[in-house]
Amino acid sequence: MTYAHTITVDAPFDVAVQLTRVALAAQGFGVLSEIDVHATFAEKLGADAAQTVGDYLILGACNPGLARRAIMADPEIGALLPCNVVVRRGPDAEATTVQAINPAIMVQLSHAPEIASVAADADSRLRAALLAVQGGPARA
Repeated sequence: MTYAHTITVDAPFDVAVQLTRVALAAQGFGVLSEIDVHATFAEKLGADAAQTVGDYLILGACNPGLARRAIMADPEIGALLPCNVVVRRGPDAEATTVQAINPAIMVQLSHAPEIASVAADADSRLRAALLAVQGGPARA
C-alpha cells in the first residue's frame, strides 16, 4: 500500500494550489494549516536549499465531521490529523504534483473498528478532490 495518492497536473504551481483548495472545499475539507516549505527552507537553510526543493506547500486539510468521528473512535488518532495534502513542483519540473495522504494508513495504526469507516469516507473524498484537480482519472 502506498501512503499517498498522487496526481500530476499541467498547471503552474499557483494554479494547482488554487484548484486543490477549491476541490478540497467541495469535499468538505477546510485548510487548517499551511507550510510553505520553500519559504521555510529559504529562511532557515538559505536560498540554495529553497531552490533545490522548488515550490512545495503542505496543506493541513480537515473535514470536521470525519475528524470528530475518528477522534471519538480513537482519541490517539489525532496524532495523524489533519490529512496532509502536498502541492509541489520541482525547479525543472514540467508539471505540478498534488499528493494526499492515503487514509487507509489510519486503519493499519488503529484498532478501533470505526476508523475503517472514517478512513474509507476520507479516502473517497480525497480521491474525488484529486480527480477534480486533475480533471481526469486519479492514479493511486
